[in-house]
Formats: sequence, C-alpha cells, structure tokens
Amino acid sequence: MSAKIARYLAEQQPETPCVVIDLDVITDNYKTMKRLLPLAQIFYAVKANPAPEIVNVLNEQGSSFDTASRGEIDLCLGLGAQPEKISFGNTIKKERDIAYAYAKGVRLFAFDSEAELQKLAKAAPGAKVYCRILMECSGAEWPLSRKFGCAPEMATDLLVKARELGLDAYGISFHVGSQQTDLDQWDVAVGRAAAMFSALQKANIDLRMVNIGGGFPARYRAAVRPVEDYAEAVMSAMQKHFGNNIPEIIIEPGRSMVGDAGVLQAEVVLISEKDYEEDKRWIYLDVGKFGGLAETMDEAIKYKLVTPHDGGATGPVILAGPTCDSADILYEKTDYQMPINLAVGDKIEIHSTGAYTTSYSSVNFNGFPPLRTICI
Repeated sequence: MSAKIARYLAEQQPETPCVVIDLDVITDNYKTMKRLLPLAQIFYAVKANPAPEIVNVLNEQGSSFDTASRGEIDLCLGLGAQPEKISFGNTIKKERDIAYAYAKGVRLFAFDSEAELQKLAKAAPGAKVYCRILMECSGAEWPLSRKFGCAPEMATDLLVKARELGLDAYGISFHVGSQQTDLDQWDVAVGRAAAMFSALQKANIDLRMVNIGGGFPARYRAAVRPVEDYAEAVMSAMQKHFGNNIPEIIIEPGRSMVGDAGVLQAEVVLISEKDYEEDKRWIYLDVGKFGGLAETMDEAIKYKLVTPHDGGATGPVILAGPTCDSADILYEKTDYQMPINLAVGDKIEIHSTGAYTTSYSSVNFNGFPPLRTICI
C-alpha cells in the first residue's frame, strides 16, 4: 500500500467498502512498462478498471486502449483518446456495435471465428484485423482458455479469408492467462505465432503485428517474479522466434497496470462459530464475491489482508461476504489465519485490489450499492 493511500484512509476514514486508487502508482507502472518494453505499444485493458480518472491519466501518458464494448469505446473517446489508439479487442461483438465503432473511427478489431470475420467485413470494411489463437494458460492463476481463440491452423485459414473479404490481415493475438506465473508460456505462444507468420507468407500475406495480451502480475499473497523478468521473457521469445525481423508488438496490461495501485477497505460485520467442535471462526466482511471480489471464485486470486491487530496470536478462519447467498464465501479451503482479537467493526485492508474489483461489482444485489472507487 502506498503512503498516499495510507494517509488518505487514516485522515478521511471513508465509508466502507471502497477501493482507493493511487494514480501516481499507475503512472509509474506505465512508465516502467514503456522502459522495459520500448518496442511495444501499450493498450491498457479498460475492463480491468474503467474509472474515468484512470483512463484519463493513462491517455495523458500516451497509452492506447483495449476495449471490450461500445461503452468502453465511448468512455475512452469521451476522455480524449484518439480512435486510432483504440482496439475493439473482444472477439464476441454485435455487428451493430462493430459498425458503431467503425463510424467513430476505430480501425483495429479482434476476431477468432469465421462468423465474426463476416460481421467485420460487412460493418468495418478495410479495417485491420487480428486473429486470436488458443492457449492452454498453464501456470495462470486466472486462466483464459477455451472461450477465446481458435486453433492456429484455423486462424491461418481465417486470416487468408480476411484478405479475400477485403480486410487488412494485420496480425495474431494470444493471451497466456491472467496472473501468469510460468514465464515459459510466452516462448510457447510466440513460437506458435511465428510459425503462423511463416505459413501465411506462403500465401503472400505478410502479417505485421503480434498482440501478446496481458499476463503480467499484480502482487497478491504469493510472491511473484519482478516485472523485469517478465519483460525479458517476452523479448527473449520474440528474438528467438523472429530473429531480426521482430514485428510490431502490442501488449494489453490490465492487472499489472492498476492492480497494485488499489486498496479495498472493508469492515468486519460479524464473527461467528458454527459448531462446538469446529476450530474455525467465520469472518463476515461488508464486501464479498458480488461486491467486487469475484476473482475469489474457486479461491483463484488470493488477496493479502491486513488488520489493525497483525502481529499477535492468530487462528484459522473462513472469510465470507455479507449477502444472503451461500456462494458468497471468499476463502474456505485456503489457509487464512487472522488475529484472535479481531473484532466486529474492525477495518480490513485488502491489498492489490485496483484491478477486476469495481468492474465486477454487482449493481444492486441484495440492495448493496456498487463498490465505490476513490482515485487520489
């Protein structure tokens, strides 16, 4: 947690739950990524956190934007982003939304199926298109396999089809999985992309871009490698498979750009025991799966929690949210230990919650308002 956030929480004592975002951390993260990957164009994944203040500060830094919907496109354009710096990166789009984006000047679109390609040919004639390929996402704490992408052999044929339909067959994209911990996955993915470049050259199609997606981590409970190691893994893979003919590179950071910039402050609502024989306390917070902590599903993302009583005796706990839904349990299998003298009303800080929290928060489930964002 940055000193700026700590000072804000101490002085302002905001109503919980809320996420406080330090915009200076985001600026520093952007500059670091530009320094480590100077050949890459950064397209911030807006879905990670669409707070206007975040989009605005990244636009001021010169970032481009990966968008998933008409709403995100309007958000970016409304804050001054140029349409040529926006990618419509969702592979599942309504034809009328493609036409809307095209009319606004967007010319870069993702696809991973022939049906999507046909929509693009009709609604975005002549646009740059890139095909997403399947990845297994081994080593990722939040995998993105199966739903997105197609087999490389199919992607090769689809890019040939794109040219036949009058589109600009621009490149290939992949995503090795969010919060990726296995740096070798970029070597696998880039190798597949390079093989496709070679195959398509035989069809007289010269691809020009590789979109390596995201995968760079935020810092949760488990230690992760420094961002420098990730950048080195990416560029080593590019040099290994492309040699001196490295194509344009797009990277779509979301979690790594804004995750560590945020702290979610919550309050302990209830501490209870269920059975005389059970040694675990149930700790209920005023935020849960439906209030922004959706990535605790299957206990995938394990956040670091800080309490006012850290340093003393602890005991095992089950952590849950406040709603009347039995699925609203954050951690039951993962070993979380919390202070014995934790009390109802205590504030809990959940670190590295700047990404995929507010954007996952339900609108009004059980009458609870959406998770509030405070940018400082």
